[in-house]
Amino acid sequence: MRLVRFSTSRAAGVRHGVLDGARVVPVAGLTDPAPTGAAVPLTDVRLHAPVQPRTVVGMAHNTGPGDRRLPPGAFYKPASSVIGPGDVVELPDVGRVDAEAEIALVVGRRSRDLGPDDVRGAVLGWTCADDVTARDLQAHDDSWVRAKGYDTFTPLGPWIETDPAFDPDDAVVALDGIAAGTHGLARTATEVLVWLTSFVTLDVGDVVLLGAPGPSRPLADGDTARVRVAGLGELVNPVRARVPAVAR
Repeated sequence: MRLVRFSTSRAAGVRHGVLDGARVVPVAGLTDPAPTGAAVPLTDVRLHAPVQPRTVVGMAHNTGPGDRRLPPGAFYKPASSVIGPGDVVELPDVGRVDAEAEIALVVGRRSRDLGPDDVRGAVLGWTCADDVTARDLQAHDDSWVRAKGYDTFTPLGPWIETDPAFDPDDAVVALDGIAAGTHGLARTATEVLVWLTSFVTLDVGDVVLLGAPGPSRPLADGDTARVRVAGLGELVNPVRARVPAVAR
């Protein structure tokens, strides 16, 4: 099942839906797939970020086997940094800003102190993510709050894939056509979620970025960032220089 959030020109607000071929079927909620209306052609909808998380966590020290020698690490990204497919990534004037292609885990139930056998039941599904990062700021900020937290720095989408056959630990992730396998990450999705929930409660709709298996690349005004995950789809976002509010 592919879960989306969408809007149309004919109805106010953003609704949850299930992608059914070339149609979107409105449903009651993120975890409630009960239909609530007539299907809408996909060509008539705008897709938004497939989830509105309260908490977004990214994994540090999880980009390759060498990171296994380091203790696990994590960082928070503000919920306000989340955007959807087709939304603009805004580049602040802070030096180099990179795109990083990753898989994002979406939490399906309130979770704390999970064991390995609990993880499958705690995961709602998976989506594509771009962990946009201001590199120059990252080098001078141990917490990475600014480096990872600007508005628009967490594109997600285009949908949440709930198929239990999808394996996040053996997937191919590509950034602008350059692919890498997640089998090379230091820690599995299960290890990540067990570790995170040992000290923080994750709730329904929260998001965990699992780490970038491949190279990052710098972004520039006028670029288009493309994250593709086999089995999950493609997340495409235009990139523009940010105009400060005082200059608008």
